[in-house]
Amino acid sequence: MNVFDDIRNSLRRGNILYRLIFVNILVFLVLGIFLVLLRLFTPGSSLAEIRIDFHNNVLKYLMVPSLPRELLLRPWTIVTYMFAHTNLWHIAFNLLILYWFGKIFLQYLTAKQMLSTYFIGGFAGALLYILFINVFPGLREYLGGSMLGASAAIMAIVIAIAFYVPDYTLHLLFIGPVKLKYIALAFVAIDILMIASDNAGGNIAHLGGAIYGYYFITQFRKGRDTGKWFNTAVDKTATLLKPRPKLNVSYRKHKTNVTDEEYNRRKIEEQREIDRILDKIAQGGYESLNKKEKETLFKMGNKK
Repeated sequence: MNVFDDIRNSLRRGNILYRLIFVNILVFLVLGIFLVLLRLFTPGSSLAEIRIDFHNNVLKYLMVPSLPRELLLRPWTIVTYMFAHTNLWHIAFNLLILYWFGKIFLQYLTAKQMLSTYFIGGFAGALLYILFINVFPGLREYLGGSMLGASAAIMAIVIAIAFYVPDYTLHLLFIGPVKLKYIALAFVAIDILMIASDNAGGNIAHLGGAIYGYYFITQFRKGRDTGKWFNTAVDKTATLLKPRPKLNVSYRKHKTNVTDEEYNRRKIEEQREIDRILDKIAQGGYESLNKKEKETLFKMGNKK
């Protein structure tokens, strides 16, 4: 088994936390290799010129823009930006936070809830970033700029789990035991204060993710999963993309007193039931069928 098979099998068996980490690392490596190739095969250009070229021709199509009209032209960037990093320390810090808080998240909540919190938190971060840059006069200098990084999506996970189990304690190096609620509040306070820094856009996006994480948990405590719509969309998309298993079903009209109309109606109903069962198999596997559905599948598959 080669290394690619090992990676594929690990992802197949691994949980959503490791998959999110893997995608972030993969995108980082691809972008890094692309920059190296530009450096090697672009004669007569300085590193600064190469980086500008890299930004204009590659990163531009992954980063979420601050101008709404540009977002309309590149709508996919509201997703791609939350997996793109170009700085080693940036991705290292983000993924360490994701790993630590993600493991706690999965102790109390589900993998699907982590996935929806990550993505919707990322969406919220991007939208708050665009809103602030376009509304507040003091931030107009950032108009026309773009943003990248998983921080907003990760912040949603951090705040969600911190407010779900606020007294969960982490033992921090050189500090000692600290409850999650205090770590989360420190993160939020730092981001608010750092709006006055050169990375105002990024810190505003963090706050967008934090707002969604808090909203998700407050609604979840009331029995409402605000990320359910996202997971439903993901499941339906996965079902459509997954090849449907082939099943040859044939029909024979027996010599009875049944009219042609009644026979055709029954045949349509049987086909609908087969389609429903096949969709269930595609979504959850054969073992997701109940006894009656398995018997129906067997009978219909053996009709001559």
